[in-house]
Amino acid sequence: MTMTLRVIVADDERPARQFLVSTLRAFEDVDIVGEAQSGKETMRLIEHTQPDLALLDLQMPEMDGLSIVRSLRHGRIPLVAFVTAFDEYAVSAFEIEALDYLLKPVDRDRLRKTINRAHERLERDALAERESDKQPGPADRLFPALAGQYIDRFPIRKRDDIYLLPVHHIASVVSEGELMHVTTLGKERYTMNYRLKTLEAKLDPGRFLRVGRGALVNVEAIRKITPMPGGSYLVTLTNTQQLRVSRGQSRSLRDHLLRV
Repeated sequence: MTMTLRVIVADDERPARQFLVSTLRAFEDVDIVGEAQSGKETMRLIEHTQPDLALLDLQMPEMDGLSIVRSLRHGRIPLVAFVTAFDEYAVSAFEIEALDYLLKPVDRDRLRKTINRAHERLERDALAERESDKQPGPADRLFPALAGQYIDRFPIRKRDDIYLLPVHHIASVVSEGELMHVTTLGKERYTMNYRLKTLEAKLDPGRFLRVGRGALVNVEAIRKITPMPGGSYLVTLTNTQQLRVSRGQSRSLRDHLLRV
């Protein structure tokens, strides 16, 4: 049985707020526990109601949506989905690990996906909490459960659109100066200004492996590993992309993938 999701809606524009509220009321698994129209009012509402999900407009009087999340006390932050008419804040929203980023006018089906995503995240977190209460076995001590710590989607701007790219679709990430190139399993390539080290900290190290100073690969995308002179390797991915593994990272590759 699906739990009821406790949601607040914050938007200084009354028509936009009413649209979200009326749409959410049609969802049987949603309970709207409050509305707000300013930043400080939103802060008080979150502290008082402790919702599961907050739908926040990015631009409101007194405090914007990003500032609200950054100001909330640790442990009192709900899941957050930003709702805005502007797309330039997508990467900032990603950096504070927002659940979703919705562009106005919000489509009902798109909002439904956000609600589903919130349910899935809460279920994963609850499972991780139950697992953490169990006595850890050898495998758990070697690979501790970190559910909820890593992202499962990455916002990428392409022309006028923002794509929410599932991280399991990423084959590799390669930095080149100030630019970072993301290549998917389907050979799509996205380029952006972003630090590889910042992204690496948000990716599950059990899924993504550093193969050089400026490169990460999805271990599930590795099709072939070829030994090279000098003790290094060449990895071939399922999308035919090839990346050389630096000597410094070769030991990590052997320990991670080549030991039985």
